[in-house]
Amino acid sequence: MEKATFGAGCFWGVETRFGEITGVIDTTVGYEGGDLEHPTYKEVCTDRTGHAEVVEVTFDPSRVSYETLLDAFFALHDPTQLNRQGPDWGTQYRSVIFTHTNEQFAQARAKIAELSAAGSYRKPIATQVVPATTFWKAEEYHQRYLEKRGMVSCHI
Repeated sequence: MEKATFGAGCFWGVETRFGEITGVIDTTVGYEGGDLEHPTYKEVCTDRTGHAEVVEVTFDPSRVSYETLLDAFFALHDPTQLNRQGPDWGTQYRSVIFTHTNEQFAQARAKIAELSAAGSYRKPIATQVVPATTFWKAEEYHQRYLEKRGMVSCHI
């Protein structure tokens, strides 16, 4: 099993979408990229901790490739928006890929270059690609949030 971590705005819808992909074994929502240890949702929402809302994806690389996960990531949000997605704004909603290996880092950068060269978006891609740091699991009520409420999507 391997891990991949993506921030694409509010983590509820992102988690649901990644969970639908064959070969994804598990998804966990949390916070990554900030300075505060053990951040809470309330603290992250102040936009002062430096964390992004992210989804940590555990996947079976024999069933789904990292490139397929990258394609899903870019398809499910607007990677040209800086520090926002839809009605949500702040650095916690930034478009970011936290890479767990040098290979993931290279693949993510190559995917951005490919999409940019193809003119896939009218504006430049704002997605950050950075090595993974400490992943802090979000509070339990955020895990499978939409599923627990009988919802299939939110505004992403």
